[in-house]
Amino acid sequence: MNAWKHFKTITYHRYLVMKGCFKVGLYYQGLTHDLSKYSPSEFRVGARYYQGDRSPNNAEREDIGYSSAWLHHKGRNKHHYEYWIDYSTRNIPGGMAPAPMPRKYIVEMLMDRIAACKVYKKEDYTDRSPLEYYLSGKDPAPLHKKTRALLEKLLYMLAEQGEEKTFAYIRKKIL
Repeated sequence: MNAWKHFKTITYHRYLVMKGCFKVGLYYQGLTHDLSKYSPSEFRVGARYYQGDRSPNNAEREDIGYSSAWLHHKGRNKHHYEYWIDYSTRNIPGGMAPAPMPRKYIVEMLMDRIAACKVYKKEDYTDRSPLEYYLSGKDPAPLHKKTRALLEKLLYMLAEQGEEKTFAYIRKKIL
């Protein structure tokens, strides 16, 4: 039963991302977003840890200390900032060197965050939800400064001006 519920959740999430991507002109990314979630490595974990109100990856982390599904996922999906992190040969705190993300992946990351908030918050979702989720992180994400600037600009714009104006801005000015 959880396999079917998980399938419906990830498929609905992909549908919402696709709708957002299509609205800004990212057709290929809308069609191919998160296809790895249907792979055995990710799907089995998602079905096993499915709860319906949060990512199964978090439940797997709580159970075994890490998420095997997430490790598989982030290495195959360029809309996750973790895909763009390398080790540094310079003296950087933490030794991690985030690379700048191409704009189309930052926009897809925004669509991913919007969709995830809509899926898990349901009727409690507002255009402010993705920003609130981003700001609630324990530590700042290791984002390249250009990536962070654009992501935060779009999150604040969404929270203050809504989807229609934010998506129009993305179509006209970002992409």
